Amino acid sequence: MREFWPGWVPTLLVVLFLPILIGLGFWQLSRAEEKTTLLAQQQAQREAAPVALADLSPATESAYRRVRLAGRFDAEHDLLLDNRTQAGQVGVEVLQPFLDQASGLWVLVNRGWLPWPDRRNPVVFDTPQSALSLTAWVYVPLGAPFQLQGSPPTNAWPRLVTQVQPAELWKQLDRSGFPYELRLEPGPAAFRVDWPIVAMSPDKHLGYAVQWFALAAALCGLFIYLIWHTRMEKRTGVPL
Repeated sequence: MREFWPGWVPTLLVVLFLPILIGLGFWQLSRAEEKTTLLAQQQAQREAAPVALADLSPATESAYRRVRLAGRFDAEHDLLLDNRTQAGQVGVEVLQPFLDQASGLWVLVNRGWLPWPDRRNPVVFDTPQSALSLTAWVYVPLGAPFQLQGSPPTNAWPRLVTQVQPAELWKQLDRSGFPYELRLEPGPAAFRVDWPIVAMSPDKHLGYAVQWFALAAALCGLFIYLIWHTRMEKRTGVPL
């Protein structure tokens, strides 16, 4: 076996990195499967008929459910979700409390994206004053969202935020409200509402999996080459 052994360093590198590369490949495959299931779930929920807010359980199973709303916006407590981009343009998403008359619950409605190219000027938008009938869908974030460091919270409105936390807002306003964000479908009061469901598609995860497996194969190929190289040097006695 000593004739085939390329040395401690190459062997340790293979023993250390090969399981890591293979593990990363299988992890990307599992992420692709999760995203495929998520997109299928979202599509099925979005094709279903909307339900009343009172019939909706505030649980994770409510994700992507379509909801009927009827009521009025509260234009005094606007949230502007910062660092949102569309087609390479910087902007914000506008979120406003909405009182659903049928259930008596407040919901935080995301009206969509607006451009904000010049930070020296405030974001300008109108809030409908009359009662509205809207259709929205429940957005439940996947895990803890990445949060950029923003400005310290203030009592001024509209409030610029980097993370949407409806439950915290209802505590601050002393209101009974739904714990998840509702995102408007195209229609009355909606701005640009074409949000991606997942940040990375299943195909991208599959592509990354192929790359990790390719690196693992390359590492194995290099180790086999070193074995052959070491064997030939010992047989011929001539450095190759």
